[in-house]
Amino acid sequence: MTHRALLVLEDGTTLRGTAFGADGETFGEMVFNTAMTGYQETLTDPSYCRQIVAMTAPHIGNTGVNEEDPESRRAWVSGYVVREPARLASSWRATRDLEAYLRAEGVTGIAVRGTRLLTRRVRERGAMRAAISTVEASPEKLLDRVLASPEMTGADLARVVSTPEPYTVRPQGQARYRVVAVDLGIKASTPRNLADRGCEVLVLPATSSATDVLAASPDGVFFSNGPGDPAAAGYAVDAMRGVLGAGVPVFGICLGSQILALALGLGTYKLRYGHRGVNQPVLDLATGRVYITSHNHGFAAALPGAQGVPNGPGEPPVSAETSRATAADVSAETPAGRAAWAHIPPEARQPFGTPYGPAVVSHVNLNDGVVEGLRLLERPVFSVQYHPEAAPGPHDAADHFDHFCALLERAR
Repeated sequence: MTHRALLVLEDGTTLRGTAFGADGETFGEMVFNTAMTGYQETLTDPSYCRQIVAMTAPHIGNTGVNEEDPESRRAWVSGYVVREPARLASSWRATRDLEAYLRAEGVTGIAVRGTRLLTRRVRERGAMRAAISTVEASPEKLLDRVLASPEMTGADLARVVSTPEPYTVRPQGQARYRVVAVDLGIKASTPRNLADRGCEVLVLPATSSATDVLAASPDGVFFSNGPGDPAAAGYAVDAMRGVLGAGVPVFGICLGSQILALALGLGTYKLRYGHRGVNQPVLDLATGRVYITSHNHGFAAALPGAQGVPNGPGEPPVSAETSRATAADVSAETPAGRAAWAHIPPEARQPFGTPYGPAVVSHVNLNDGVVEGLRLLERPVFSVQYHPEAAPGPHDAADHFDHFCALLERAR
């Protein structure tokens, strides 16, 4: 027997569909993910805490759910939106189908034909609060509750998803390096990638201080991905500053990259609809190499010297990703005939000063020019805004772990 479900966005957009997953009512920020694979990793990624995720791929659940692919101890999405759920799971690894998993995890979802409309609405108007309900038939009443729900801006969620207690992930054989990973919402693939390269990884809670981190005498420190507003995680910024002051190698990803930006004196801001998917092109400004990368973030580091916040009052209603991204008067070809990327902001090309020496923007997104990486020029410190550990792929950026280990070796 199928049940009806209701999806309401804070701008009043209403979609009706079929319940998919647990019965009930859920609230969160409405976002979309463009990946065609890896839905199990998406569901269990702590970075999706307090978000309702719409999948743009039309068929979800084809390979069911297995016990090997979860990225954390539970599903973290607040709600789940698909166009057409698979009618059966077809994989030798599957232990159950996707809907059974969602029910067991208490995730309320909806199957609705309008995922294309929903995605366009979020792109045009930005990520917004939303609700899915299988128990409320009135869009007006549900909208009232949506408008009363918390916003993502100002949300401190890293401490919500972080491990409550330290734990260690060890490599096979003799450990070559000791790494402390600050868990701001870490995925299981990250310590596994480090362990594969000979690192013994001590994972500490998000609120650990620099004293806690350095007490473990690490060869290097890793700051993980995670959910929420980086500006609300002042404890992590303080820890980052203490670690930078100690001079040990540092590698940050996603939220960890934003925390590094704040520690260096840059700002952060909320993207209009964020980057979520597995096909984001990112340019390494030092080498010219383009990485195809996995993303899941709704905030970003501001460019050095940036004034104000994209999409502030009086700014044109365009994507936050684009409004500060495109370099003026830059064409696809320079007068000399050399290729030039139109989405490399001029501010990304110059070093900038920090309390820890000069730094550079190391990577930019070629879709919109958003800062995708930072690097200190005189210290072994770097970060990227994307996910080099992405289990479903792509694996273009896995060499960032090798680079981190090279820094650990040189620092000895």
